[in-house]
Parts: sequence; structure tokens; C-alpha cells
Amino acid sequence: MKIPLGILLPENQTQKSDIQKFLSENSYLITVGDRTTEKMINFGLIPSLQIIDGQEKREKRDPPKLDNAIELTVDNPAAEITSQSVSTIKKAFTMKSPVRIFVNGEEDLLVLPVCVHAPENSIVMYGQPHEGLVIVSITTEIRNKAQSLLDLME
Repeated sequence: MKIPLGILLPENQTQKSDIQKFLSENSYLITVGDRTTEKMINFGLIPSLQIIDGQEKREKRDPPKLDNAIELTVDNPAAEITSQSVSTIKKAFTMKSPVRIFVNGEEDLLVLPVCVHAPENSIVMYGQPHEGLVIVSITTEIRNKAQSLLDLME
């Protein structure tokens, strides 16, 4: 995922006020990654769906703190997207939020099935290592692009 799917906010422009410009009142916020999830929770912007793996830049870390989230767990090896991960993501979208998916393995590529299956008013956020925060508004164009990338991986 070297090329961001959405808008890349440089690290120095990822304050709450910068991020809120991309959210509407009824946005369904989705975060992929521990640091991104933690940052949003600290801003008081609780993601409806959070996908984490307990790591940051391949280093173990404590998961972001959050009370009363529904927790699901999936196995998803690095550089893969398992069918279990995709079905768990789809299931999470039908549940009362916040929902947290804890990934045994790596969560990075799960941005793709999230973008394909996310509800209409979704905003997906994930970190671009050493660069900043990527913010993706889900549109038909983004869904098609994510699906094309998924198809290439099969």
C-alpha cells in the first residue's frame, strides 16, 4: 500500500481540527492500525470499527484502551487477506459499534476489504509509515479501486 488510497495528511497536520474537516455528523469512522486508532480515541473520535494487531512498525505494543467495544479476533498472516478476515469485517459492519477486530498477524492489507464493504457514509483512516495519516472517503470509485487491487492479489 505504498500509494495512498485517499488524501495523505502529513504527520504535522494530523491534529483533531485537521481531521474533523473530513468527518460529517453521521460519518462511520473506521481505523486500521494501532496508532491511528489510539490517536482517534485520544481525540474523542471513537471509531465505529477499529482493526488493530497490537503492533506498530513491527514492534509489539499495548492495544489502544477502549471500554465497551465488541471484540472480534481473526488470524491474518502478513501480506495476506484471509477469507476469515473478510467475513469478520462484513459481520462487524452489521454489529452495534464500536467494534474492534484484533488481528493475529498483520492488519495492513485489510484496508482493501474494508473499503469494498464499508457502509456508504464511511471514512477510513490508516497510517502511512513515516509520512502521515491517509483519509479515505468511501465512494464507488474507491470501492472499485480496492476491489481491483484485491483481484490482483488472488
